[in-house]
Amino acid sequence: MISEAFDRSRITALRHAVAARAEEAGMTGARLDDFVVAVNELLTNAVRHGGGTGHLGLWAQDGSVFCDVTDHGAGLGALIPHRPPPDQPGGWGLWLVRELTDTCEIKTGPDGTAVRISSRTDAKS
Repeated sequence: MISEAFDRSRITALRHAVAARAEEAGMTGARLDDFVVAVNELLTNAVRHGGGTGHLGLWAQDGSVFCDVTDHGAGLGALIPHRPPPDQPGGWGLWLVRELTDTCEIKTGPDGTAVRISSRTDAKS
């Protein structure tokens, strides 16, 4: 559905494209909104922390929409599996991504980070 390299200038256009393609795949309502917010967080993180560019892949399969976002940054430090403290100024993006999607897989190392998320299209909004 989508396979595209991006930098900061492409985030808004990609967010709109993701919303359109996910809706075409059958995602609606709050689930669609949540998925688009999650993708936006991943795009923003790739630009801010992953070297300024990345690659987005989006596709629908078996009643779900999947999204891969990869970058070539230095990798993530320790991944916090729980909600960050309320007074913590950063670290909320990946937590939010996990909360807003059905699955979230993160692979990270010194050559970059890859995040795959998915959400079902038929779940209730």
